[in-house]
Amino acid sequence: MYAIVKAGGRQEKVTVGETITVDRLDAAAGSSVSFPALLVVDGASVTTDPKVLSSIKVTGEVIDNVKGPKIDILRYKNKTGHRRRQGFRAQHTRVKITAISGAK
Repeated sequence: MYAIVKAGGRQEKVTVGETITVDRLDAAAGSSVSFPALLVVDGASVTTDPKVLSSIKVTGEVIDNVKGPKIDILRYKNKTGHRRRQGFRAQHTRVKITAISGAK
């Protein structure tokens, strides 16, 4: 069984026991979070009805908060001597999926 959940403006395919990385959540390590399910597949049955999906909860446990890979931003303007270098590392949260409850 797996589910498609909405996490941080993106859709993630999750199964029980899987660890996913999502955008930073305001939750401490060890706390529980839940995600809204958009689709649930259980064997041959596929659930997409919004009324049924509203009762399905995908819960996970926050493992830790991490930083993503460094992205280098380089700006250059020709013939003016203008150069600028900037770096960015996105903040992420690692979540271990513990249960998909409410499914048939």
